[in-house]
Amino acid sequence: MQYRRAFMPGGSWFFTVVTERRRPILASSEAVGVLREAFRVVRNKRPFRVDAIVVLPDHIHCIWTLPPENADFATRWRLIKTWFTKHCDPALRVNQNPARTKKGEQALWQHRYWEHLLRDETDFIRHVEYIHYNPVKHGYVALPLAWPFSSFRRDVEAGIYSADWGSGVVIDEGVGSE
Repeated sequence: MQYRRAFMPGGSWFFTVVTERRRPILASSEAVGVLREAFRVVRNKRPFRVDAIVVLPDHIHCIWTLPPENADFATRWRLIKTWFTKHCDPALRVNQNPARTKKGEQALWQHRYWEHLLRDETDFIRHVEYIHYNPVKHGYVALPLAWPFSSFRRDVEAGIYSADWGSGVVIDEGVGSE
């Protein structure tokens, strides 16, 4: 099977990036801080806008919009993963994957990730809400506002959502697995 990616300069994409074997390497505020710095470093060299994000212990969901002349999200993800791997707590870099050990690779991230080119405003909103609701879905918190590693607070401060959004909300399970 040939793997195909959609490329659209200036497009907006929904991503799911998962840690290797779902290890909870992003469970501490220190690890999330290193991830934030990885994003900053890469965005300085290869700009993109983070429209929404949530960082959970074993995966990340986010929406990026790339510059009008660019569609290279793959390089950005490679650079972010590499920067994080080189700068995170060395205790996280314990290699538990024999195949990767043989190749001299670290085993912090799954090789692949899920990406979905957002088609329109409705698709965009559905995915933003999926991102914001994800910590509730996984049982970490009762409301999105309680999760510290999310863009939800930014959106509440901007007046896009009320602080109690997510109470009684049912989020479409089809998002993120199209």
